[in-house]
Amino acid sequence: MFLAGDAAHIVPPTGAKGLNLAASDVIMLSQALREFYRDHSSAGIDSYSERALSRVWKAERFSWWFTSITHRFPNMDGFDRRIQMAELDYIRGSITAQRSLAENYVGLPLETI
Repeated sequence: MFLAGDAAHIVPPTGAKGLNLAASDVIMLSQALREFYRDHSSAGIDSYSERALSRVWKAERFSWWFTSITHRFPNMDGFDRRIQMAELDYIRGSITAQRSLAENYVGLPLETI
């Protein structure tokens, strides 16, 4: 049995990652199944979970980070708020940080078989 999309993982909504991850799961799984039936190789099927989870955890990390800089939480103190503002200020002033945010927001490159 193979799981894909929301059945396979739960991600916070920040960045709308659910649909992106579901689509990448289906692409990776379809490539693995095509390789299995066309080339009689189980390499893609055998590595599907590891590859899909690697992508999921990167998206989880981004969603956690993005949520942490774009939301105020009841337990935040002055230090936490200053860290949040420093992070936003860094993004505003750094092309590298802006590119990293954009790459993660749009979606990391899909690694295929």
